[in-house]
Amino acid sequence: MDKNQAKQRIEELKALLWENSRRYYVDNAPTMSDYDYDQLMKELEALEEAYPEFRTPDSPTQKVGSDLSGRDGFAQYPHRYPMLSLGNTYNITEIEEFAQRAVKTLDTDFTYCCELKFDGTAICLTYRDGHLLRALTRGDGVVGDDVTRNVLHIAGIPRRLTGSGWPEEFEIRGEILMPYASFDRLNEDRIRNEEPPFANPRNAASGSLKLLNSEEVGRRGLICTLYHIPSQSASFETHDAALKAAQSWGLPVSEHRRICHDIHEIEDYIRYWDEQRHFLPFATDGIVIKINEMAYQRKLGYTAKFPRWAVAYKFKAEEAVTRLLSIDYQVGRTGAVTPVANLEPVQLSGTVVKRATLNNADQMAQLDIRVGDYVHVEKGGEIIPKITAVDLGRRPADARIPDFPTRCPDCGAPLVKAEAEAKWFCPNADGCPTQIKGRLVHFLSRKAMNVIAGDATIEQLYTRDLVRTPADFYDLNNWQLVQLDGWKDRAATRFMESLAASREVPFERVLFALGIRFVGETTAKEIARHFGDIDRIAAASMEDLLAVPDVGEVIAGSLYEWFRDERHLEEIRRLKAAGLQFSTTREEASSDALAGKVIVISGNFSISRDDMKALIEHHGGKNSSSVSGKTSFLLAGEKPGPEKIRKAGELGIPVLSETQFRALLPGAAPEEDENLFSATLWG
Repeated sequence: MDKNQAKQRIEELKALLWENSRRYYVDNAPTMSDYDYDQLMKELEALEEAYPEFRTPDSPTQKVGSDLSGRDGFAQYPHRYPMLSLGNTYNITEIEEFAQRAVKTLDTDFTYCCELKFDGTAICLTYRDGHLLRALTRGDGVVGDDVTRNVLHIAGIPRRLTGSGWPEEFEIRGEILMPYASFDRLNEDRIRNEEPPFANPRNAASGSLKLLNSEEVGRRGLICTLYHIPSQSASFETHDAALKAAQSWGLPVSEHRRICHDIHEIEDYIRYWDEQRHFLPFATDGIVIKINEMAYQRKLGYTAKFPRWAVAYKFKAEEAVTRLLSIDYQVGRTGAVTPVANLEPVQLSGTVVKRATLNNADQMAQLDIRVGDYVHVEKGGEIIPKITAVDLGRRPADARIPDFPTRCPDCGAPLVKAEAEAKWFCPNADGCPTQIKGRLVHFLSRKAMNVIAGDATIEQLYTRDLVRTPADFYDLNNWQLVQLDGWKDRAATRFMESLAASREVPFERVLFALGIRFVGETTAKEIARHFGDIDRIAAASMEDLLAVPDVGEVIAGSLYEWFRDERHLEEIRRLKAAGLQFSTTREEASSDALAGKVIVISGNFSISRDDMKALIEHHGGKNSSSVSGKTSFLLAGEKPGPEKIRKAGELGIPVLSETQFRALLPGAAPEEDENLFSATLWG
């Protein structure tokens, strides 16, 4: 792989990983298994290690996934201490290497605390004077959604602590889980109401925690297991002692942990739970191994994303054997055709599996799969079932070789396949019903135009020939909407109000909403701010597009071709006429005062953290989540993170207050600006 190929692959991996991170954390509708996601992440890490010049602060290798919803009704607050992810592996050898590194670094006796890795959604509880003060989701690791009112309806989480000895204020972290029994009951209700069922208990737990109706949260049957008190939050000699104390205060702590003294005891614990996990009433997908002594945790410290004193071993996916009945071929929003196997129902990871992905034609050929075969099915990461092998010894005489379609199963267009891609695609992007409906759903989605509508609404509007392109939404009226099945005047009014509000959505999100291939949320923001308006993007050459930060040949080529299509240009004309925002405002493109500067923020400011980040971007700066040698300065508000302050000091990175920072922006007194620059930035 040469340098250009590496850069292209890094861009593809970043786009793919962020898209699947959004689907996992925000939409609760993942399309990729944990294992496949982890393998792609490892590939990206390896490429960035080999080509560090292509590593950027917004890479998935540098930031944790975010569950921030942006929904009305959830305030956002900063975490007192960052909520990081865990490094993970499926290889016991890497656990042995983790233990060897700890032994070598610490060079003294210590113990490990081994725990189950719960497959739920992360939560951080803060108690003050023995009362629950706030409950935050992980969010982006720095800021989380406030779900306190919902957490108060989850059994087992005390409003007030019992016992004695708890600190005046402390944090404790864990997972919100949905037991299998609650999950099955919820999905039965959803199917009865013709709603799509949740894929697994983790998705159901995460979706339930973000409901706006707290009473409904209480009816979902959620439980909580807590497993970590940050060492900065309360003083204990060991992690195990902290959890024992938490249990004495009435907090729900797992009883399944074990203190281990060496790698052999760790491996015994892993082997035990690899078998016994199938008898638990809730989902668990691995084991977490932590250095038990708090002092040694502090000594080992953290990377940008992970603590060095803990690692997760993930179990191999559970497998079953069942019969392949038939194969369907589904068309996605981008035109990719994916084969999906219809199976004899089989119990797997707590759910009944009837369908599994076959990925692409190449995999089908590699498996030598036939309709009628007995196949091995696994749930990678407990999420998406997939076929991994065929039991050739049980192949029936009448097993039939499947015919992968040469034409789109939806619109009939001849399928195409690029030389470098594994999937076949329908090229009829603007005439294929499934692709059209997929783009319409994307256009209205929360991260795009944020219009209140779902798949069922799009299906009805499309079937009645009311909507074919995004611009058609803005020609709808209340009378047309109340003709839809199940729609009343109130629903129509809410939809129209939501549609009217979308006219104020900023240009960068409108660009993302257009659904141009490879142009994700972050890339759309970079492009919008680089060019300023849609006409400049439409007129841009390949060279112009490649000048945008983080835009490579794949993204530039996709943009260039999209704007060469007259149908797309006509769509933009109609959307402009409907009043959508197709240029940045003067405020959004304030100045280049911070151009070329990478800035890390920490603490509380006179404005929200999101607004502070936006202010930095509006003046040409780039936000980063961690302090490194590339950081220009650390912007510290009230109560900044001590770890970031310490790291900045070690690296000689300047630390600015909010007042000093604002002096760098247009409007600051010239002499103040000059003195600040020489004294603070250049030392």
